[in-house]
Amino acid sequence: MKFKNRDLNLYLVTDRSWLGARTLESDVECALKNGVSFLQLREKAVDDPTFLEYALSMKALAEKYRVPFVINDNVAIALESNADGVHIGQSDMPVAQVREKIGVNKILGVSVRTVAEALDAEEKGADYLGVGAVFSTSTKLDAADVTYEELTRICQAVAIPVVAIGGIHGGNVEQLKGSGIFGVAVVSAILAQKDISEATSTLSKLCQAIF
Repeated sequence: MKFKNRDLNLYLVTDRSWLGARTLESDVECALKNGVSFLQLREKAVDDPTFLEYALSMKALAEKYRVPFVINDNVAIALESNADGVHIGQSDMPVAQVREKIGVNKILGVSVRTVAEALDAEEKGADYLGVGAVFSTSTKLDAADVTYEELTRICQAVAIPVVAIGGIHGGNVEQLKGSGIFGVAVVSAILAQKDISEATSTLSKLCQAIF
């Protein structure tokens, strides 16, 4: 599955640290039912066999709800699970090398923080860009903040769609209006909430109205 720009409207990145007694499968399915339009599996602390098991489970859910599904960082797992694509950061495998490995039909997302990084990623084969952190966040402590002005400049500089990430929730998402992004990527704004159904639905309606 490739994707349409509107699929980036509400992009969920998984994080098991918020689960408690719940399962990731149940939380993600609840989010998909209530408006999540793009799914990324992010696993930093598991071995590859476990990662693959998780990837196949998430892929099945994404297919059920017909949303694009990508793997964070791990190109081998993305290919082995036949995910729709992969999302990489600046410290991962070079963009051009990833594109060569996954081919032209898979989705390639790249995290960037500057116009220069954005233009380079676009030139090397990225399909979309993740820009952040646009607000302070506890999910990635090493993420430098990206100003609204820089976010806007990135959107204006590239022809591929941009999604903002980092500290975004229902109370601040409207501050990104007019920047040129197609949507937002969130973690705790959905997965850390007691009522995932309500949190997702509310945020989805906001995003649809704003972007």
